[in-house]
Amino acid sequence: MDVSIYVFIAVICLFMLKWLFFIVFLLPIRVINNRKQRTFNNRNTTHRKLSEFPKPIKSTFIRRVKRIVIRYIYGYLRYFYFQIGFIPSHRIRNLLYQKICLVEMGSNSIIYWGAEIRSPYKLKIGKGSIIGDKSILDARNNIVIGENVNLSSNVSIYTEQHDHRDTYFRCNSDDYSRVQIDDRAWIGPNVIILPGVHIGYGAVVAAGSVVPKDVPDFTIVAGVPAKNIGERKKDLRYEFDGEYLPFY
Repeated sequence: MDVSIYVFIAVICLFMLKWLFFIVFLLPIRVINNRKQRTFNNRNTTHRKLSEFPKPIKSTFIRRVKRIVIRYIYGYLRYFYFQIGFIPSHRIRNLLYQKICLVEMGSNSIIYWGAEIRSPYKLKIGKGSIIGDKSILDARNNIVIGENVNLSSNVSIYTEQHDHRDTYFRCNSDDYSRVQIDDRAWIGPNVIILPGVHIGYGAVVAAGSVVPKDVPDFTIVAGVPAKNIGERKKDLRYEFDGEYLPFY
């Protein structure tokens, strides 16, 4: 038999093995997210450390092994969330986002192909809202998206960042780093929204903008950093019906 046939078979087996692991770990990931969501919802302090990785621990053998295992678990979770975005079915993606990743999604909401969601159990998407393809939703400190919001392609929303003033360059973000986008806002393609930003009702962020501070209701902003360039019509009545492009 030609060597190329063996190579082809090996590639197919590796591909199937990836999805076998994907299916096997569905329940454990659901359990992990459920536990983390309960901890997030029941916290009693207003300031908390939300790094994806555990704090440094003393260098004993057992603890080193434990830390390595935890790193691999978190690494696979990140990989798992990333892979969901490339499944060519809205129904399957939504099922996994809602039942396994615990994303809170309103009716008729759409998450398009290639989206990357971090800490999905801290993400809320309102009724009729659309998340464009290849968006990055970094919900580690909570993202709340209202109803009938339109995020275009390649939108990046961050709620966690390193502190350049910190001696050890740690992530010192907290609850105040959450991002909120109110109803009927429109976020253009390739926009970057930084931690702690609140985008008001019906606001518009033009393509390619970087948003470091709050945007008032009905305001149109553009640029790097984004600045006020106009005002949107206030009589907004549209509602998205949840119709999506199949496979994508």
